[in-house]
Amino acid sequence: QVQLVESGGGLVQAGDSLRLSCAASGRTDSRYSMAWFRQAPGKEREFVAGIRRDGETTDYADSVSGRFAISSDNAKNTVYLQMNSLKPEDTAVYYCAADSATWVNLRSSSAFDNWGQGTQVTVSS
Repeated sequence: QVQLVESGGGLVQAGDSLRLSCAASGRTDSRYSMAWFRQAPGKEREFVAGIRRDGETTDYADSVSGRFAISSDNAKNTVYLQMNSLKPEDTAVYYCAADSATWVNLRSSSAFDNWGQGTQVTVSS
């Protein structure tokens, strides 16, 4: 098991940028695929971005492709989500997820065993 703590959320205006961080602790000797999901009020949790265990292969939801970038710093056991050109529809609680399986369907929340508590991102128009 690995513990995940997200940070970096906040209230911003449309067009602004934010960088979310997800710090992992615990069994960090294993390699993990990591992903960001988000959940807006009244909506289901949805995939945002993911990065595989190799630290290079990434995937993005169409709604954020070209605006968001996921990256990892293995030395710091931290994954980042750089969010640019934010829109009001990006408003949600953002969750970090991790799984140590050899292959993970990054887009599926059920594929991940480890979750953070979430961080709120609010984008005003």
